[in-house]
Amino acid sequence: MKKTILLFLVIFTGICYFGYTQNKKAAADKRHVVLITTDYGNIKIVLFDETPKHRDNFLKLVKEGWYNGSPWHRVIKDFMIQGGRGKDGKEDPGYTIPAEINAKFFHKRGMLAAARTGDDVNPSRASSGSQFYIVQGKKFDDLTLQQIEKRMNRKFTPEMMKAYTTVGGAPHLDGTYTIFGEVIEGLDVMDKIAAVQCDQANKPVKEIKMSMKIIK
Repeated sequence: MKKTILLFLVIFTGICYFGYTQNKKAAADKRHVVLITTDYGNIKIVLFDETPKHRDNFLKLVKEGWYNGSPWHRVIKDFMIQGGRGKDGKEDPGYTIPAEINAKFFHKRGMLAAARTGDDVNPSRASSGSQFYIVQGKKFDDLTLQQIEKRMNRKFTPEMMKAYTTVGGAPHLDGTYTIFGEVIEGLDVMDKIAAVQCDQANKPVKEIKMSMKIIK
């Protein structure tokens, strides 16, 4: 009898664990994925559910075709590539999005974040209605990261330290901009765009346009 009960508990525990892992995987699989098409190839980004205002606004603009024909207008090698102007040249849709800065997300290579105006005119750090950037960044050594920590009066987690010393990123932006997604395919395409020739205003000499669609 005891063996029967023990066997039942083992099976029941296994079923519960399997159900938990399947539900967790299913929840992750429900995240929205957007395909960005460029002259240099495609970039796939997943949007974070932890930043719902930015996620929903981005999906809305993609559905409306805001980004179709829009240029990558600001490109800085070893830092980031930025886009978001309307195809008609509008800087943004005319509104901002309240900041959703989440400490679990940081500016490692491939992260998608919202651009914004500076703290002097935007102390609440509200995001542009459409402007975004993808982090290319660069790798840092431990000493440099410690200096950045001191300058920013913050402490990087072991996960952040590992990322910034191995894959790279832009740690000086952490905690000040809303990160709302991440590249899951096409980092090589980002690198190609980041390497193009730009003028003194960091605008690509040869215009690079994009288009977007929701694929999940």
